[in-house]
Amino acid sequence: MAGLIRPTGGSVVLRGAPVDAVPDGLAVVFQDYSRSLFPWLSVRDNVALPLRRTQPSRAHRRATALDALGTVGLTDTAQKYPWQLSGGMQQRVAIARALACDPVLLLMDEPFGSVDAQTREDLEDLILAVRQDRQMTILMVTHDIDESVYVGDRVIVLTRGPARVRADRRVDLPAPRDQIATKELPAFVHLRTEVSRLVRGQPGNAGGPGWAGAAGALGAPAPGDELRARYRSRAAPASQE
Repeated sequence: MAGLIRPTGGSVVLRGAPVDAVPDGLAVVFQDYSRSLFPWLSVRDNVALPLRRTQPSRAHRRATALDALGTVGLTDTAQKYPWQLSGGMQQRVAIARALACDPVLLLMDEPFGSVDAQTREDLEDLILAVRQDRQMTILMVTHDIDESVYVGDRVIVLTRGPARVRADRRVDLPAPRDQIATKELPAFVHLRTEVSRLVRGQPGNAGGPGWAGAAGALGAPAPGDELRARYRSRAAPASQE
């Protein structure tokens, strides 16, 4: 989907155009924030770094970076360095860097896997607020079943490698979502149990409360966006964790 690997079958379409290289309007948030931020750059300059390609003016880049930091609640940390921040704050900086590019598609690779439980919940709520405010499509990879149901409008369950789609489900939970109230809903409990069954290879039950067919990812895709792709790994197989 990021255009880094050519699919062996099918196609990816973003805003009506086939993806055969890294497209404009794409941003990525990685799992390991400590490796994705440059320790010798300030927080503001880390966020502004990818804007060099699109915004020649340094003043404009810095203003855009400060606006993105404000979105994630870190305006006061602009002059600090990543190593002076907590892990959760560093991941917020990484999210701000992605948002500064004003993406139409945000890819997140297990973005909260390295933070504590409370920080994880705070970041989940941040992503929901950002998606609602910016109306972008977000595709998040996660191994946390509760997280997939809580933040997602759609959950796609994959098999073990070579990965194939085992199930594609829409999450029909009321908005706005709340870490306590939403997770107490019978529909949420049913959904997370259903996804757990599917992850373990057990047959699912798509007819229970909360399921509603298959549609958008974290936010419905924009018109002209679709995914019909199949990838075959050419690298050596990774060890099982």
